[in-house]
Amino acid sequence: MLGATLAQLKAEGLLREPSDHGYVAIKEAVLPFSRFPEVDTALGPEMRSTGEVMGIDVTFGKAFFKAELAAGTLLPTSGTVFLSLADGDKPAGLVVAKRLRELGLGIAATRGTCEYLQRFGIEVDQVVGKVSEGAAVNALQLIESGEIAFVINTPQGRGGRTDGEAIRKSANTHRVSSVTTVEAALAAVQGMAEMVGHEVMVRPLQFFHA
Repeated sequence: MLGATLAQLKAEGLLREPSDHGYVAIKEAVLPFSRFPEVDTALGPEMRSTGEVMGIDVTFGKAFFKAELAAGTLLPTSGTVFLSLADGDKPAGLVVAKRLRELGLGIAATRGTCEYLQRFGIEVDQVVGKVSEGAAVNALQLIESGEIAFVINTPQGRGGRTDGEAIRKSANTHRVSSVTTVEAALAAVQGMAEMVGHEVMVRPLQFFHA
């Protein structure tokens, strides 16, 4: 875009050498979902961000935690997490669920996700039925009553108006933070684990680049 390669820019002295402070910087798009409670938070090509934030810290997890916090996503330190995973995301979801348990968080999950986790020895505190099937206990009720601290819901392909969409909209309406990809869920639990016993440290940018 500048009409030169990175190597040329370095040769001309226009690129600074990397900082030797040993840190990770993570940028996060800020999407105005709070202004549009009826919008599905699953990302698509039509999404437009209203800005970006950046978290900087000594590890990936801490930097991710800061970036999410700055973007308005509060990662929980207690309470119950709702898990509903697409079939292709369930293997990675095992890692997510195991870390949630290690952090002392409760797990509520849909039947399919619950059965998968239990096959590998991970217990679920509450099995949640589908909204579309008129279940006595469903995710919308738990979110609305304040029983869910965080939602991890990965969409099932390009399906129509599904339970997942209703769950994500409900989480948005009731200000419950959520993620919609298993990659984000893995990063979130890593950040939550690395922040245990630590406070968020704030430093000026000049600390990293004088």
